[in-house]
Amino acid sequence: QVQLVESGGGLVQPGGSLRLSCAASGSIFSFNFMGWYRQALGKERELVAGITSGGITNYADSVKGRFTISRDNAKNTVYLQMNSLKHEETAVYYCYARSAYGRYWGQGTQVTVSS
Repeated sequence: QVQLVESGGGLVQPGGSLRLSCAASGSIFSFNFMGWYRQALGKERELVAGITSGGITNYADSVKGRFTISRDNAKNTVYLQMNSLKHEETAVYYCYARSAYGRYWGQGTQVTVSS
């Protein structure tokens, strides 16, 4: 019943910025955690940034100072502002959400950093 839909991915130049959005629907229960993961070809999926319902955030060391995660609890929506993007951050970015009743993944959105 729960669906996560990502948007905002695409092609961006090195040093450029993108803002990803993830909207959750299909459930009346709120999520206690939402976050963004990414998986580059040939690499393991890794947590990029996460945020609790109380606003506590955490980031991968590689993105600290450049990425910002935020959420709108009323809309069950999470955002990821990505600045100063690098070639090596080309990956599929996945939205993740967790509630007391389950864990859910979006389909992913491609982010390509290239000249």
